[in-house]
Amino acid sequence: MKKDIKTLLRPNIAALTPYSTARDEFKGVAEVFLDANESAYPTGFNRYPDPRQRVLKEVISKVEGVATESLFLGNGSDEAIDIILRVFCTPGVHNAVAINPSYGMYEVSAAINDVQLRKVDLYDDFSLDYDNLIAASDSYTRVVFLCSPNNPTGNTIDLSQIKMLADDLNAIIVVDEAYIHYSPYESAVSLINDYNNIVVLRTLSKARGMAGLRVGMAVADPYIIEVMSMVKYPYNLSQATINEALNQLQPEKVEIIKAQIVETIAERARLKDALEKLDSVRYVYPSDANFLLVKVDNADDMYDYLVARGIIVRNRNRVYGCKNCLRITVGLPAENDRLLKTIEEYEKETDNN
Repeated sequence: MKKDIKTLLRPNIAALTPYSTARDEFKGVAEVFLDANESAYPTGFNRYPDPRQRVLKEVISKVEGVATESLFLGNGSDEAIDIILRVFCTPGVHNAVAINPSYGMYEVSAAINDVQLRKVDLYDDFSLDYDNLIAASDSYTRVVFLCSPNNPTGNTIDLSQIKMLADDLNAIIVVDEAYIHYSPYESAVSLINDYNNIVVLRTLSKARGMAGLRVGMAVADPYIIEVMSMVKYPYNLSQATINEALNQLQPEKVEIIKAQIVETIAERARLKDALEKLDSVRYVYPSDANFLLVKVDNADDMYDYLVARGIIVRNRNRVYGCKNCLRITVGLPAENDRLLKTIEEYEKETDNN
């Protein structure tokens, strides 16, 4: 069921006249640029980038299988998260809801925007507590954040539950799919045409291997994309970023990435199997992402041991539901072997002490 998205917008956003760049105001082909007060001396970067990133969107559209008019590009997914909160939530009035544990930037961005974030705890197996999520929402709820596959738990939320939420709540359902390329399950992008209150977040940072470029995206109904584009800063992606993203998304490199994803999934299974055989490991949670959440005897102690030997993992011991858990990214085969060997050495030293 489709919603009246205009009624969910902040009134000042609905009435906003966006900033118009010099490059937005002309149509056709230009040869002499005297409109934007740029330096006329060519450096490769003396011109402002396309504020709508048309060429990059066309390439990403083909790679990710989404329509260009449904695509927003930002400085990482974090920019999209921030803009969604600014577009739909009036500070001090509206609230947002997020599953717990999950990606920490939902809470940080909500706090920056003076938006109350209500956390709904997942079940012990990290599955969605649908009834409690509905109970936590009210007429002032404007945004619901669902990370799927979830970080740090690694599990995917069923599309049937996402559809139910989109029907049951008069709010924007944000499905953060940063890790979707490692998951065997269907993407929520398939729901966009039928549900105009679903926004799917994607990124070039994970499987696409471009974390240093900071290119995130939102996929949604074209109306939402247009409103988000009105609110973003005009040149939110630099020309250098656009150029390198286009370079990394060349067809031959995309094929290499596909092979890397296959290898990562295989390494995830191998690493899980090997970790489960270690005496200090209590449980390895199933994962549809490029990391594993691993419950150990003493997360703080093992973390310190690994760091002292040059291996950095993420200590999630103080995160709700993750007591004595480490989040371990699946590395290259040699890196995974080094991790396993170091944990074996840790166990021997612990036993001797």
